[in-house]
Amino acid sequence: MPLEPATVAAGQISVVLVDDHAMLREGLRALLELESDIAVVGEAGTFEEALQLALTLVPTVVLTDIGLPGRSGLSLVTELRKHCPSVRVVLLTAHASEEYLRAGLDVKADGYVLKDSGHEELISAIRAVVNGQQFLCKAIASTVMESYLNRDASGVAATPLQSLTTRERQVLTRVASGQSNKKVARELSLSVKTVEKHRANLMRKLALHNAADITRFALHHHLVTQPGADVPGATDLQDLERGSS
Repeated sequence: MPLEPATVAAGQISVVLVDDHAMLREGLRALLELESDIAVVGEAGTFEEALQLALTLVPTVVLTDIGLPGRSGLSLVTELRKHCPSVRVVLLTAHASEEYLRAGLDVKADGYVLKDSGHEELISAIRAVVNGQQFLCKAIASTVMESYLNRDASGVAATPLQSLTTRERQVLTRVASGQSNKKVARELSLSVKTVEKHRANLMRKLALHNAADITRFALHHHLVTQPGADVPGATDLQDLERGSS
């Protein structure tokens, strides 16, 4: 919802806050409004409300959580890139994993700040993205550095296949061999929902779009010989990775 008054002084950074927790929005607004160069002009608790506010107000910055009711904050970034390309977007989230960071970078968020970061880091993020810089909070920057340092001895970055977890590799080979999510779940003693999550994650990491893509990828990397072939176990997968590198 827009706030009253929604006027912005010359030189001020106009901000829309997006989070489904009203108390958190109130706390953020109180912190941000301590800064003379920042004006909070609107708040939203859902993707739909946030997109409508951004289209109406065209703020300088949208500060959004990733986890929103319905469509996510990542989807919001994508839509803002289409309809309000001038708006800078900072993700403020509790998700510190590299998986979420990659997703945020993939949708071209301008900043990524953890909710347990200090007030100063959040203010720095807002000011940095307004100046055209990309901002990662210190904890996330450490994750990026660790990923860089975990390259192999030759200095070559990890391949997309190496970015998969053991469980994601197990799901990949079984799907490539023609197994349904239900059968994969039964073989790995997982719920179907968990298998679907692993499948979605591996497809995103490998930029695959359907089961046919998964099969082609697995065949290319010699993870399976043909659809319907026997599926290798976790140890075999590691051996195959070393053999195909």
